[in-house]
Amino acid sequence: MSIHQSLISPTLNPELERTLRARLDQRSAIAGRLGELEPLAVRLGLIQNTLTPELDIPTLMLFAGDHGLAVDGIKLPNGRSTREQALLALQHRLPSTVFANNQGMHVTVVDCGIAEPLSPQRGLLARKIAHGTRNCRVGPAMTLEQAHAGVRVGMEISDNLSSNVLACAGLGQGSMEAAALVLSRLTDLPVRDFVISGPDMPQDDLTHLLIVLQSAQARHRDVEEPMAVLAAFGGHELAVMVGAMLVAASKRQLILVDGMAACAALKVASMIAPPVTDYAVFCRSTLHRGLDESLALFHATALLELGMDCSDGTGAPLAWPMIRCAAALLTEVQDIPDGPIHSRPTDLHNGASLLGTLRKN
Repeated sequence: MSIHQSLISPTLNPELERTLRARLDQRSAIAGRLGELEPLAVRLGLIQNTLTPELDIPTLMLFAGDHGLAVDGIKLPNGRSTREQALLALQHRLPSTVFANNQGMHVTVVDCGIAEPLSPQRGLLARKIAHGTRNCRVGPAMTLEQAHAGVRVGMEISDNLSSNVLACAGLGQGSMEAAALVLSRLTDLPVRDFVISGPDMPQDDLTHLLIVLQSAQARHRDVEEPMAVLAAFGGHELAVMVGAMLVAASKRQLILVDGMAACAALKVASMIAPPVTDYAVFCRSTLHRGLDESLALFHATALLELGMDCSDGTGAPLAWPMIRCAAALLTEVQDIPDGPIHSRPTDLHNGASLLGTLRKN
């Protein structure tokens, strides 16, 4: 992993940042300040190390995997299996994929470790590490070799990505809970902080969840090294996301992080190569309180807060127009010259043509 640490450059560039902010100050003379678009525009310029960032059509990747924790009664909120959720995504029957199509985003479902088989089909990338993880409550979810294999798979996927924008989200039974265990161990924060959904969460559900997860924590109480933590608590999809994020950052690409699983992957990646977080912006698809804790780890807020309570990956396509507008603020909005504003010759010609058309009619 050390080679990728050395290849990921921090985006810190005080001279470029001053120039970007000065350009935005000039643009504000046109219509006033543009709030959160301005720091986002600066981020984009720093990520690409340019005054004129260019964004390709982004790819929304849903990294899917099953977890052995499901045998302890931990299921997806909607009751569907991971395979069913993946099929709905591939058939563009989920809000996340419908919105992504609407915004012109490429959609890919990566089978990192779905327990059941999926037939080859358009939009599916079969990169199965294993048919689900083992139950981390009774043993390691993955071997260390499987965790490293997952990271290598993610690196290969990201290395072949033609776009310079990668949106990451996790999908699967137990994915959020595995992410909570990883975050809890790597940050030394109570796992309760990451799994309590809000004040209306049924106490019986929370009690059961904490019994299972705290038992898993006790089983692996001595595990601390990031890759060992990833192997202990699992998530083939987390491992693949880690690799994808590392290579995306090494190529100075924008990473959209959507959901707790993606936050957990980013946390592991950042402990391998800290500058990877410079390339991440955060999206939100759910009101889950654990996501608040996850975002706080990166001193971040989501680009949009829409009050949704949907599956991970829904927030990224909704935030994409905002990101495009932030880039356009640097590349398409022009400075106002000194002195009075005059009509351009093309404006006069277009106006005359329109007037002539109206008179004929």
